[in-house]
Amino acid sequence: MTKTYDLLVLGTGNAGMAAAGAVRAAGQSVAMVESWEVGGTCALRGCVPKKVLVAAAQSLHQIALAPEHHISVGQPSLDWGALIARERGFVEGVPEMFAESLEKRGIALLRGRARFLGRNKVQVGDDIVEANKILIATGSKPRPLSIAGAEHLITSDDILESPSLPDRLIFIGGGVIAMEFGHVFARAGTKVTILEALPRLLPRLDADAVARLHRESDRIGIDILTGVEIEEIVKGAGALEVRFTHEGARKTLSAERVANGTGRIPDIEGLDLAAGEVEHEGTRIAVDETLRSVSNPAVYVAGDALWSSAQLSPVATYEGRIIGNNIVQGTSETPDYTSIPSAVYTVPAFASVGLSEAEATERGLKFKAKANDLEDWRSSRTYAETVAYSKVLIEEGSGKILGAHLVGHGGEEAIHLFAFAMKHGITAQGLSDSVYAYPTFSSDIKNML
Repeated sequence: MTKTYDLLVLGTGNAGMAAAGAVRAAGQSVAMVESWEVGGTCALRGCVPKKVLVAAAQSLHQIALAPEHHISVGQPSLDWGALIARERGFVEGVPEMFAESLEKRGIALLRGRARFLGRNKVQVGDDIVEANKILIATGSKPRPLSIAGAEHLITSDDILESPSLPDRLIFIGGGVIAMEFGHVFARAGTKVTILEALPRLLPRLDADAVARLHRESDRIGIDILTGVEIEEIVKGAGALEVRFTHEGARKTLSAERVANGTGRIPDIEGLDLAAGEVEHEGTRIAVDETLRSVSNPAVYVAGDALWSSAQLSPVATYEGRIIGNNIVQGTSETPDYTSIPSAVYTVPAFASVGLSEAEATERGLKFKAKANDLEDWRSSRTYAETVAYSKVLIEEGSGKILGAHLVGHGGEEAIHLFAFAMKHGITAQGLSDSVYAYPTFSSDIKNML
C-alpha cells in the first residue's frame, strides 16, 4: 500500500515535532515515523529524566555545605531505587501523550524503521510512503567502541533504569554524559573513575573553565585520567576489569559497572541513504546552509541526526522549526548558532555561549578575555560555593560579547543574559549598565565584564 504526504518526518523527537507542527499548522499533510517510543531522546532518555538525578545530586551538594552555614546535619541516606522510580515517573505515559497529541493535530503516526527506496520514497514496515519533503530527524545513539569487551559496557539509557547503586563505576570517555552522571554517582557515594583518551576533558569548551570543573571533580573524589589508551574490558568474578595504558604504564582497574561516556552519534543506521540519493560519509550527511541535503533537495536533516551542530534539545527544536517554516513559506532561512547557550549539568554546572578563547584566537578576532575567579567574591562566600569562575570575551572596538563561560555561580541561569545580549546586539557596556536585583549572582555580571 502506498501513502502520500506533503512531509514525512523520520523520528518523533524535538526536531521532528517542531517541523511537523509548523507544516501541519499550514494545512499540509504530515506523517511521522517512529521505531521506538514516541517523544525522542530528550523527553524519554535524556534531558528530562537526567535532570531528576541531577536535582538529587544538587540536594546532596547543599547538604554537604550545611556545616559552612553552621547547620548540623546527619549523614544523608539516598534511596537510589526510589530515586530511579521517581525519575521513571517523569517518563511514564509520555509516549502515549505525544502520540495522542499527533492524532489530535491530524498528523499520521507510522510505526517501524524507515528505509529509503528512492529520492521521495520510503518504506516503513509493509507501507510504501511517498512525500514531497522528507526530514531525517532520527536522533542519536551511543557511540560504538571498537575495543575488546565493549559488549560489557552500559550506556546512559541503562543508567537511567538502573535500580541499584554500584560501589565503583568507570566511564570510558570523559564527555558530557560522563561528567554529568559522574557527578551524580560521586555525590551518591559511588567511587567514580573517568578514563579519557584525549589530553583533557571536554575539548570543545573553554580550557580554563574546564580546568575549574576538573578541579571540582577531583575535590568530590572523581578520579580522572587523561591520555588513556583502553586495551580491553574483561569480565571477572563479580566485577569488570578495564585494562589500559596511561603515561607509558599498563594498568588495570575493576568496577561493578563500566559505562560508555564517549558521547552519541547520529542514528541513521538502516536508512539506506544511497537509495535516497542522499550524500553522506559515514554518519555525516552533507547538507547546505539551510540543512537540506546537497544531493537530494527533497531531504532535510535536523537535531541529533545532524552531525554538524550541538546535540541539544533546544537546538533540535530550533532547526526543526526553521525547516518547517522554509517548507511552508518556500524560504531559505538558515540557522544561526552564535547565541545559543548550553550547559553541562555537573554540580555545580558549567554554562557557556558563543566562542571559546581558543576559537576566537583561531579566527583572528581582536578581543579581551576577562577572567574572574569568583570564589572570594561576597556572593560566592555567602553561599559557600566550592567553585565559581567566569570568562567573558569582549571584542575590541565594538564592545560586542563574543562568548561567555561560567562555572558555578548560578551559571546555568545567568548564561541566558549573555545569550540575550549577544542575540540582540547589546554590548558589554550595555549589559554592565543594566540594573540588577541585589544581592544575586546575576548582579555580579557587571563586575565580570
